[in-house]
Amino acid sequence: MEEIKDLNTTEIKNPTAAIEAIIFAAGYPMKYEKLASVLGLTPSEVKRYVSELAEKYNDDEHGIMVLMFPETCQFCTKELHMPYIKEALGIKRGGNLSASSMEVLAIVSYNQPVTRSFVDLVRGVDSSYAMNSLVDKGLIETCGRLDAPGRPMLYGTTDKFLRVFGLNSVDELPEVELLRASDEQMEIMAPGEEFIEE
Repeated sequence: MEEIKDLNTTEIKNPTAAIEAIIFAAGYPMKYEKLASVLGLTPSEVKRYVSELAEKYNDDEHGIMVLMFPETCQFCTKELHMPYIKEALGIKRGGNLSASSMEVLAIVSYNQPVTRSFVDLVRGVDSSYAMNSLVDKGLIETCGRLDAPGRPMLYGTTDKFLRVFGLNSVDELPEVELLRASDEQMEIMAPGEEFIEE
């Protein structure tokens, strides 16, 4: 029986092709660190190879594209082809978010990290249901606690949020004129304290 070789001691002839195969097979965001450890590369080398893949696929000639996030990367289909994909796969529902969920998602994405109280204040109504729904869908997540009385949870967007909206980072969000709480209201929400990551 042939002995299995240690992958890290084997020279990779085509790292870009190996990375392409792995992220295609995964179907979910792959960490650069994981790819680096499997292929015996550094995370920065992996990012460079993934950038080459993105350059190749993110043109008008392909139906798929490479999304690059700060810590992960993933293949996904282009939105242009979504009607054909839904028809071919028999997907009936679009999975659209309600207006209240979209409002909450916008507030969180443009102001993160935020507390639920901050979201309630901006919207003027209780946002518990919409926030819980967005957490369940994996679009927002807890990202620490505010160092203030009661230590309320802080929320931010996820890599899934970036993937769903076709963004590489929140820096790519369209510019909008933000409605911000007054300084007095902000003092009530977060009295000048830092937040604590969990």
